Amino acid sequence: MSQHASLSPERWAGFTRDQQLLMIANELNRATRLFGPADGQRLRSTYERVLRLADLTVEVQRSRSLRRELLRWRESLGALYLAPEAGLHARLFRVLLQLTPATYRQIPFVLERHGAASASGQAGRTVVPR
Repeated sequence: MSQHASLSPERWAGFTRDQQLLMIANELNRATRLFGPADGQRLRSTYERVLRLADLTVEVQRSRSLRRELLRWRESLGALYLAPEAGLHARLFRVLLQLTPATYRQIPFVLERHGAASASGQAGRTVVPR
């Protein structure tokens, strides 16, 4: 987790909400390829970075509704950290990208390229506020 350990809330607040979520998504994208038997520690480290960035985002978030959704999302990510599973990973990745219109537009470029969109199904689709 050392990569983001020194990142201050003040510096993180300097990024837009969309940039923050996309940086979290970038870490999740890295984790997408780490479900092999020899990748356990690397996957765990990646999830630790995701948790750190999620914590920073919650800390600096002014929108109460987004903060609440991020805290719910983070709770599920904590369960994924304890018991990694590719299907849940894909669903949480999709949910993160559905939080804002700008991140939602990245779904075809990120998730469908890896086949994660079909793994998550359409039943969990949420409506993105405009």
